[in-house]
Amino acid sequence: MIKVGVLGATGYAGEELVRILSGHKEVEIKMLVSHSYVGQKMSDIYPHLRGICDIVCEDLDVEKAAKECDVVFTALPHGASKEVIPALFEAGLRVIDLSGDFRYNDVEVYEKWYGEKHSNPELLDESVYGLCELHRDEIKNARLIGNPGCYTTCSILGMAPLVKNGYIDNSSIIIDAKSGVTGAGRGLHINYHFCECTENLMAYKVGTHRHTSEIEQELGLLANEEIALSFTPHLVPMKRGIFATCYANLKVDKTTQEVVELYKEFYKGERFVRVYDAGKLPESNHVSGSNFVDIGVVVDPRLKRVIVISAIDNLFKGAAGQAVQNMNIMFGLNEAEGIAQAGFYM
Repeated sequence: MIKVGVLGATGYAGEELVRILSGHKEVEIKMLVSHSYVGQKMSDIYPHLRGICDIVCEDLDVEKAAKECDVVFTALPHGASKEVIPALFEAGLRVIDLSGDFRYNDVEVYEKWYGEKHSNPELLDESVYGLCELHRDEIKNARLIGNPGCYTTCSILGMAPLVKNGYIDNSSIIIDAKSGVTGAGRGLHINYHFCECTENLMAYKVGTHRHTSEIEQELGLLANEEIALSFTPHLVPMKRGIFATCYANLKVDKTTQEVVELYKEFYKGERFVRVYDAGKLPESNHVSGSNFVDIGVVVDPRLKRVIVISAIDNLFKGAAGQAVQNMNIMFGLNEAEGIAQAGFYM
């Protein structure tokens, strides 16, 4: 059994991790850390876990974690992870971090987009970007994973085949993405109150969202050149989901069917990527509650432009499910163990 600890267990991503790990046949949860709920059972905070996970939340004790756990998931806010993870790493633990603190290859890019100094930049050389479909071989031997964000997972996997194969003008990429409200976390903010977000659609951080840099990093690696793109996130009145509509100008004459065939070949054998046949497109409820990435493609021959629709569940493939997928790869398990179920749909 893999002995697991979860830091930040009572946030939305942390709770989803606990829910998934509680049903994972190769996992034993040894420690749940929550600064705000010390001494309370996980099932008292989230009653749907009653009888499934009744573990009492505690403060972080690195020495105890090193003694009791094989791997620790850190579902902490950006900035907090980089202060905690060095001690966990030095104690010999494997760490899967759900924040943005260890997703970058270049510390200057991190510091520019996050607006703060990275206190442990040397660990960026140790960390592996945990997008399983693109970095599986590196993940196998990693001790520190920077688990990708929800917008980035949806956008990168949506555009990767086109960029890798040189089908598009990389300077023309535009990504228009929507997120459910859980993507903002469990903290209180007036924009996320029911009366503010219901029956409303809001763009935010236009041209400045930090996930832009993460998408550029990974697509740039695929293209073997620097990429700058336009990314606009929106908040939509639903609880969970990411829905990205991506545009780019084609450099080659291809039909929708030909581009679909490219995608199916690129993702051949990938358990969690579902490429739709020509004429069909994904919807957010096709992936809600699952670890799947659903992708549909349309070529507009009039404009010689390709439009890619990609959808994921922000808390599952965009956070907790992908983190468990990373753990499975790191420990040599079946990659789909614990996360193979179909979504909610309704």
